[in-house]
This record gives sequence, C-alpha cells and structure tokens, in this order.
Amino acid sequence: MKRILIINGPNLNLLGRREPEIYGSVSFEEHLEAMRRDFPDVELDYYQSNHEGYLIDKLQEADGLYDGVVMNPGAYAHTSIAIADCIRAISIPVIEVHISDISQREPFRHHSYTAEACQKCIMGQGLKGYDLALGELLGIQV
Repeated sequence: MKRILIINGPNLNLLGRREPEIYGSVSFEEHLEAMRRDFPDVELDYYQSNHEGYLIDKLQEADGLYDGVVMNPGAYAHTSIAIADCIRAISIPVIEVHISDISQREPFRHHSYTAEACQKCIMGQGLKGYDLALGELLGIQV
C-alpha cells in the first residue's frame, strides 16, 4: 500500500469559508474524506500548518516514511526559498497544488519558488487538483 502525505500551508484550514468565489465552499476535511473513498488502496495522511518552519519539519519527517507528498504551500509558494530548498533536499517526490490558477491572479502570485523544486505543479483545478496530483504520484489517470 502506498503512503502519501498531503500538506497544506497557511490559511488552507479556512477552506470552505475563505473567499468561496475563489476556493469553493467545501472544506479540505470534506474533500479528504472523498479522496480516501476514491483511493481506498492508498494511505493518505494530512497535515496543515500556518507556520513555515513546521511545514519544513513535516517535509523532512516525511522523507523515507512516505512514497510522495502532495503539497499546497499557499502563499509560501511565492516567498519561501526555505521550503523550496527543503523539497530539493528530500528524496521523495513532491507535487505542488494550487486550487486557483495563480498565473491568472495578482502579479505577485505568478511565480512559485516551491514549484521550481517540485516534480510538477497543478493549478486552477479546484480541489480536484489534489486528486490529479495523487494520480501523478501513483502513475494513474484520474
């Protein structure tokens, strides 16, 4: 059985309430339940933090314990060289997800430092982006 860690960064604990016109009205916990039903042969663990160092700690802990990471770094995508360096330093693949299409948002969101370190970046697919990223890690079509 594959083990995948899903990591969400700052403010993603507010999904379902935060700017629903951009991020939708479903909480991540609700979507995670659906993912667990849709991928019963995958062990999915979930971690969320608003703190950059905690996200780095979790990525480092995941190395060797998981087969891959699906990560939405939130706004840290646009600012965190430290998270990007951590992704480069670990041996497991990381797929970045953004619910919205960051290339179509404010100019400061167009560049993702963390995506440069990831195997792939999926954006603008809503919560389905997490499923697509999981499919990439598993080598299956979703």
